[in-house]
Amino acid sequence: MFRSRRAGLVRRLWRQRCPAPSPEDGPGALKPAAHALFKKLKDEELELLVQAVESRGAGPSGCVWVARAEPRGPKQALPPQVLLCRLFRWPDLRHPHELKRLSCCQSFGGGGEGPALCCNPHHLSRLAVPETPPPPYSKTSFSCPWTEVPEAPGSSPPESGCSTRGDWRDPGLARSRSSLRDGCWCKVAYWEYRTRVGRLYTVHQASVDIFCELPQGSGFSLGQLQAGRRSTAVHRARGKIGRGLLLSRERDGVWAYNRSEHPIFVSSPTLGAPGARGLPVRKVLPGYSLQVFDYERVGSLAGWRKPGDGPCDPHTVRVSFAKGWGPCYSRPFITACPCWLEILLAQPR
Repeated sequence: MFRSRRAGLVRRLWRQRCPAPSPEDGPGALKPAAHALFKKLKDEELELLVQAVESRGAGPSGCVWVARAEPRGPKQALPPQVLLCRLFRWPDLRHPHELKRLSCCQSFGGGGEGPALCCNPHHLSRLAVPETPPPPYSKTSFSCPWTEVPEAPGSSPPESGCSTRGDWRDPGLARSRSSLRDGCWCKVAYWEYRTRVGRLYTVHQASVDIFCELPQGSGFSLGQLQAGRRSTAVHRARGKIGRGLLLSRERDGVWAYNRSEHPIFVSSPTLGAPGARGLPVRKVLPGYSLQVFDYERVGSLAGWRKPGDGPCDPHTVRVSFAKGWGPCYSRPFITACPCWLEILLAQPR
């Protein structure tokens, strides 16, 4: 009975494996190494792995521990976390440095130096790196959206952003700065086109899930925000938010992990190259992570402004769900996107 139970779990795992990118590099080539790894897992670890793989990371899952110190033999030429990620998430993955561990994992940060390492593939994300050559949307500068689009009747002005008049009017940022006393590190505003929906969501914990509607989990549920009349485009875009994104404050800055099944688009003052004119827009594919804000770099952006525009808030990140914006898209400004977020970061003292 014991063997048949474990064999059943392994069969369930193999049913969930990814299709191979090429016949020469198919899942069958990894089968001996995978079976060798499965044998090393305890019963509870094997069950946790099955739950994580079958749910595709939709809900919280536990760590799957594998001993670090064991030498890698010919049957397991890949580190266990790379092996499982290739089997169940990214068949074209090659190296551990392409991965980033999520903050929900016990091996994250200082917890990853023990005798065992978590190899749960849904406790890992893939690093988003600039494409070569860069795509059109990262070559262009970001223009201030709400200074060039007519104000829609009944809509409220954005909490922060640029001003062609050259003044600094940023009540959202002012509230964000003053909230450091209560431990808040950012506030999140949800927008549909030029209209903000709901109140600012205050974030005190190190990470927060921002999603539409889920049967489980906690965080900022956009599905709970009520709006008046929503256009067909907004309803269609909201249907693509799904599991949304994980926003986390870490040692080196703020990271966004795309948990949805559609890309997200991100703009931030610290995403551009040093000396770049304007703000780039970066595309983050499903399952990928991107450092959307760098606290060290932002110090050099004090008083930053795009030539011809007024000062822009260097502590704001903007995220659009499924729709990009800029001169190379049909939507020139983020306020033309159906669903987007404005993340107002508090300045550390």
